[in-house]
Amino acid sequence: MKKRQQERRGQDWIGPELGVPARTVSRVLRRHDVPYLHECDPLTGEVIRASKTTAVRYERDRPGELVHVDVKKIGKIPEGGGWKARGREATAAQRHKRTKIGYDYVHSMVDDHSRLAYSEILPDEKGPTCAAFILRAAVYFAAHGIARIERVITDNHLSYRRSSDVRDAIATLGAKHKFIKPHCPWQNGKVERFNRTLQVEWAYRQVFLTNDDRAAALAPWLELYNTQRRHTALDGLPPISRLSPT
Repeated sequence: MKKRQQERRGQDWIGPELGVPARTVSRVLRRHDVPYLHECDPLTGEVIRASKTTAVRYERDRPGELVHVDVKKIGKIPEGGGWKARGREATAAQRHKRTKIGYDYVHSMVDDHSRLAYSEILPDEKGPTCAAFILRAAVYFAAHGIARIERVITDNHLSYRRSSDVRDAIATLGAKHKFIKPHCPWQNGKVERFNRTLQVEWAYRQVFLTNDDRAAALAPWLELYNTQRRHTALDGLPPISRLSPT
């Protein structure tokens, strides 16, 4: 129970951590009426209404056949830390000041088959920024065994839908651009789920005193995610397990 409260993870992760079968962990959680993860807020652990999910789950047959791209906007951390470091009263007083700390835009690409992920913190989500990220992400994927990207799926943000830079970048990869249906974010579910993991395990997992400290922690966490972190959809193996060494 304590492990679930601390980590906010399911039986497929808790079981191997404790050295017991995942089914045993599931029975214990159900016996104590612990809610399912999909019923809980990923950051607070409080029970919320379950979000809509894709009716038919799918997985592409090979790496690079489809990659998911998205941007997650996260509030920057003020110098000295946010409310977790300084308390809510101190940060409430901060809100009355005119200085705005702004946001970090975390751009991410996730491979549908292997779940290999790549992320960068960038200053905005404009077309040229999105396009340059896609090209750099493709280089990262190539270095990890995904030599070709065939399709790129995104939401309908104007930076993707109307940007000639994004169109040219995807054409440079020799890939096709796919868009989700309007108001159906679950169609880009693999990167949406990655965004949730990114928030829980990197952005909000520990107390950072500066925004630079949090930014510096992204690359090490991403390496852990790709090479060591167990993934339920991959039978408890990390994304790198589905890729051929380069």
